[in-house]
Amino acid sequence: MSLGDFANKLIGGHCFMKGLPSGERRRVAIARELVMRPQILFIDEPLYHLDSVSALLMMVTLKKLTSTGCTLIFTLNQSSTEVFGLFDRICLLSNGNTLFFGETLACLQHFSNAGFPCPIMQSPSDHFLRAINTDFDRIIAMCKNWQDDNGDFSAVNMDTAVAICTLEATYKSSADAAAVETMIMRLTEKEGPLLKSKGNASNATRIAVLTWRSLLIMSREFKYYWLRLILYMLLTLCIGTIFSGLGHSLSSVVTRVAAIFVFVSFTSLLSIAGVPVLMKEIKIYASEESNQHSGALAFLFGQLLSSIPFLFLISISSSLVFYFLIGLRDEFSLLMYFVLNFFMCLLVNEGLMLAVVSLWKNIFQSVLTLVTIHAVLMLAAGYFRIRSELPRPVWTHPLSYIAFHTYSIQGLLENEYLGVNFAIGQVRSISGFQALHSAYDISPRSNAKWENVLVLFLMAVGYRILVFVLLHFYARKNVSLHRLFRGKHDSTA
Repeated sequence: MSLGDFANKLIGGHCFMKGLPSGERRRVAIARELVMRPQILFIDEPLYHLDSVSALLMMVTLKKLTSTGCTLIFTLNQSSTEVFGLFDRICLLSNGNTLFFGETLACLQHFSNAGFPCPIMQSPSDHFLRAINTDFDRIIAMCKNWQDDNGDFSAVNMDTAVAICTLEATYKSSADAAAVETMIMRLTEKEGPLLKSKGNASNATRIAVLTWRSLLIMSREFKYYWLRLILYMLLTLCIGTIFSGLGHSLSSVVTRVAAIFVFVSFTSLLSIAGVPVLMKEIKIYASEESNQHSGALAFLFGQLLSSIPFLFLISISSSLVFYFLIGLRDEFSLLMYFVLNFFMCLLVNEGLMLAVVSLWKNIFQSVLTLVTIHAVLMLAAGYFRIRSELPRPVWTHPLSYIAFHTYSIQGLLENEYLGVNFAIGQVRSISGFQALHSAYDISPRSNAKWENVLVLFLMAVGYRILVFVLLHFYARKNVSLHRLFRGKHDSTA
């Protein structure tokens, strides 16, 4: 595609760096389709927004592909004389009617036979467009009092509707139309072997490529990734300093519960800032899936594998700041559990965001939906009112059970207070479970915190299964709409 001079250049710009010009981007888009080695390539408006030099270069480059056995089909509204001369055959359409289909040079003779010869000083493509485009009648009506040196403003001395009818009738009665009908009948009756695959990439290769591409996007998109990391650190620093110096007395239990609730809830809410980049990935997937370059499974695995390093970086940096500012128990195993629990919480939240973005495919609606969902789940998480005392319809069942905040906060509190005793006076003491009884519902079992991590893991898997179903459903819906449209088109042809 004559892109050798642009090797190792960014296609799309980011931050303050410019990407490729529009002409080169168009060639990259075509080259991406050529990777699949198609036998037929349909390109809609390949010369749109290109200057004459870039348009000619594009068409000359594409012309070379025909020597490899690839059939190229273009739709054009207008072209220069040089570009027009590169076509082997042309099909002129007006309001869905075929006015000519055949070799390019024969089209000039067809217009002459219909009584509309091309003037000497006029481009053939401009002449054809003038004859079959009804929009020119409005121009003639506005300029009816104007006349050029030769007399009429129009090169065609009748209105376009009459010209279209004449050209259509002339074509239907021509030998070219009869030859086309004969060819269609012969091709319809002909049967041949099914086309075989020419070395499609395996699912593992697709996942690896998508993962690497997502990692590259992550490293380049400062405002969507690294700025989010900075915001996480600032938010965690604010929460940590507000709740710092609590101590380990019985009176600090309720305040520490509030600190953990604020940490989990606010950091999850901050994740909504990543909706734009998820929207971009969904749109790229939709484009690639429509051309069978990728599938829902490969996309989900690639997105998951690429997001794990970023989410882990957020979880370990935020957890370290919060853990030591709040003054939680100074044990390495407890710190590692805190990091794991928060990482799983972020993983669940990422799956929820993917599901909402896949459903709406609109940034505003996705953000509004996610803010609403987070607000409702925070209310049902058992902090504002203990989970066992929530109204059973709706709030307890099902909201408190589908709120991932609940399991994350429960696990973190069990990690901190199970196995801890608080002295009351000089004789009596109570356990950490009893100290939390009036502040938050937790389980007294020693392995309960790991059950909460398991629930978070299953929720992360469940949300991604939901995303897979949504992507698969929309893909089948698009295929059905395409078939329906094609059926209507065939019935009216």
